Amino acid sequence: MAPVRVRRMIGDARMVGLGEATHSSHDFFALKDRVFRHLVEEKGVRTFALEGSWSTGLRLDDYVLHGTGDPRRILSEEFQSEYLWWNNTDYLRLVEWMRAYNVRHPDDPVRFMGDDFGWSGPELYDAVTDYVAGTYPQLRARFTTLYRGLRPTVKRETYVAGYYNEPLAERKEAYDWAVRAAAVIDQTARWYAYDFEDPKQNAASLRYRDDTMADNVIWWQEHTGTKVLLSAHDAHVGYETFDPSAYPKMQGAFLRERLGAGYVSVGVTYDRGSFNAVGADGEIHRFTLGPAGPDSSESTLDQVRYRDYVVDLRGVGSPAREWLDRTRPTRFVGTDYPGPDFRIALGRSHDILIHLHRVEAARLRDR
Repeated sequence: MAPVRVRRMIGDARMVGLGEATHSSHDFFALKDRVFRHLVEEKGVRTFALEGSWSTGLRLDDYVLHGTGDPRRILSEEFQSEYLWWNNTDYLRLVEWMRAYNVRHPDDPVRFMGDDFGWSGPELYDAVTDYVAGTYPQLRARFTTLYRGLRPTVKRETYVAGYYNEPLAERKEAYDWAVRAAAVIDQTARWYAYDFEDPKQNAASLRYRDDTMADNVIWWQEHTGTKVLLSAHDAHVGYETFDPSAYPKMQGAFLRERLGAGYVSVGVTYDRGSFNAVGADGEIHRFTLGPAGPDSSESTLDQVRYRDYVVDLRGVGSPAREWLDRTRPTRFVGTDYPGPDFRIALGRSHDILIHLHRVEAARLRDR
């Protein structure tokens, strides 16, 4: 139901941001899986972009394109710390499906990318230094010195270049990717230079993060020429911030500014159910919530006669339009729970809304 209607609603958008109301509920991940597969078949979408590190995306992209590595091992090694929520059985099935699709369609493959920068894996440093070694060997020692202390000491396969023997088009392509790798390394270093204990600096860092994630995914879309399904929290894919003092501007707002109608935001809400999150004790727990409160967005949405449904918010008239454009309590669960209550105007935050009556916690791997 939802994939077909979403397909009709997104029109000719080059990029679709599909959100999630928690970072670890199976139903949200499964929904994204279904929507992505449908858009691949029916809309020509060819990239799944995740709120994960650029270097992680490159490893998974290498797997879905060429079968390099074991997806189970990649997910276990890469999705740790703040990204551990992505190491789940739903995303494992998704990347395995993407690989199977590419085996069947080698001339029209699907791609995987990460648009975040919380971790710059050694692959990025190798990409930069190996390119420099092959093209400007006199600068290799200088680059090695500059990256000392930044480059992870984790053992990984070394990047092999040999650019001098490659055709011009391939050398230009290698240059583009090497420059982007260097840019993402710089993004990571800049991020950790913020003082997260200072409210103003912390807010600036979060604005920087969403701006940078938007820039990364646009670079990928323009460079690969693929249509993209962007997977992230509702807060990131939406247009309006849920907390102006802490999050001045969201990724979706940056994407709309640069892509216009070429970007479509799809928000996801739920009335009740479970999810995984870090509790007050610092440990991961499964939390279960009952029906949303009577004054909440979800309470009203759940009164619609359909259990689960999708609606194009752009075509909604009065009086629902006025209801959608007013802020009201809306469930937003990130990595931690419990947290502060937020008021959201769904109609100003998203173009399309998917509402689920109940969700179940995702099954985390390696736990």
